[in-house]
Amino acid sequence: MIALIQRVSEAKVVVNNKNIAEIQQGVLAFIGIEKDDSTIQASRLVDKILSYRIFSDKEGKMNLSVQDIKGGLLLVPQFTLAADTQKGCRPGFSSAAAPELGEKLFNEFIKQAKNKYQYIETGQFGEDMKVSLLNDGPVTFWLQANK
Repeated sequence: MIALIQRVSEAKVVVNNKNIAEIQQGVLAFIGIEKDDSTIQASRLVDKILSYRIFSDKEGKMNLSVQDIKGGLLLVPQFTLAADTQKGCRPGFSSAAAPELGEKLFNEFIKQAKNKYQYIETGQFGEDMKVSLLNDGPVTFWLQANK
């Protein structure tokens, strides 16, 4: 399971011209699910995202997590993160989870995140989403849960 996280000043998701999710300061996390992923990886990745220290403390050092600052966490499913980009000029998706498994694990990811943290917003699996954000820094990290 993969997460591309960005420290944001604000972010939102629009589906069919309707705003479905929005946060102010916090983390926008794009979540990619691979075919061998399970609830174990979901749990590990939720914990990592919530505790990852990417916000500045009083000395300006990245020592605070989204939980420490009580920021928002916007979770957005992103199938393309599981792409194989090693060969050629066209991505392959053989390592990505099938839609049924992807949706099941994304919903489990949301459930686990909401059980551990209260400021959660989400995108919508399988929809054409318009995601806008104001990246703060820019600060962007690629995280992966251990198998």
